[in-house]
Amino acid sequence: MDWEAVEEAGRILREGGLVAFPTETVYGLGANGLDEQAAAKIYAAKGRPSDNPLILHITSMEELVPLAAEIPPEARALAEAFWPGPMTMIFKKTPLVPRGTTGGLDTVAVRMPSHPVARALIRAAGVPVAAPSANTSGRPSPTKAAHVAEDMDGRIDMLVDGGEVGIGLESTIIDVSEGVPTILRPGYITMEMIRRVTGRVEVDPASLGQMSPDAHPKAPGMKYRHYAPRAEMTIYRGAGPAVSAAIRKALARAKEEGRRAGVICTEETRELYEAPVKECIGSRAKPETIAHNLYDVLRAFDEEQVDCIFSESFDDSFLGSAIMNRLVKAAGHRIVECGE
Repeated sequence: MDWEAVEEAGRILREGGLVAFPTETVYGLGANGLDEQAAAKIYAAKGRPSDNPLILHITSMEELVPLAAEIPPEARALAEAFWPGPMTMIFKKTPLVPRGTTGGLDTVAVRMPSHPVARALIRAAGVPVAAPSANTSGRPSPTKAAHVAEDMDGRIDMLVDGGEVGIGLESTIIDVSEGVPTILRPGYITMEMIRRVTGRVEVDPASLGQMSPDAHPKAPGMKYRHYAPRAEMTIYRGAGPAVSAAIRKALARAKEEGRRAGVICTEETRELYEAPVKECIGSRAKPETIAHNLYDVLRAFDEEQVDCIFSESFDDSFLGSAIMNRLVKAAGHRIVECGE
């Protein structure tokens, strides 16, 4: 680890600047989470809607106490089980946390990352670090420093290059601010894992559905189009043979219309398609490979300048719900149901 670079990044954060850095999920765009003006710089750099709340990153439970007005027993149990790690919890906030960081809400989202560079940076900064993904708002999240440079060049003060991230999908977000713990965004920490700890867990319908335009999102990634490539994307959902047949028909139509098409397939289905651009996202037998490669694949289609993208769908086992959450939002909820 380049300790001098980490110390310099910490100084920039303390003084109100912006620093992009790696976490175990995706690269984050950090600012002092207790400085409303610094948080405003994040929104400006990303072109992010001001009602889309930011996540505060900490390194210990002691750092949570000044931020959360109440820490329910379920939250303490979840923290013991999954922190440090890819889980964000939403608490009722204290007056210390400015509304400019929370998107105007009375709640605050907090995460304790496990990535050693992220943890060292937060300690060097000496403040909770507000950090959404380090990309232009709506674009696929960055899993490599090169992705950050592509979107954020000239908009931030420093980029800490920690190589490619491990998981590749943003953290699971759980609302523990009232009643039963509720998943607002699925991620690597699954519903089954949470239920084993809390005994009870619910899922917010907006995690896969669409929020109304006047709704106020309680967590990042709920309301607005996210993770999207530039080309129009459509997801085909149903039984495997029906999906592959429908995608082949869509490819034929695109060719007739003179459109350059791309396909998102898996190791198991890659031989089923002939397409101008074909991106294998991973193996269905190893869903962690699909999660890891998802955003890199979406960005690859931008580089290939395709006009349309056709994607297979994935089931809800293990990471499937998190993968589908990202794909559905990337596609703007364009889904074709395929029969038997």
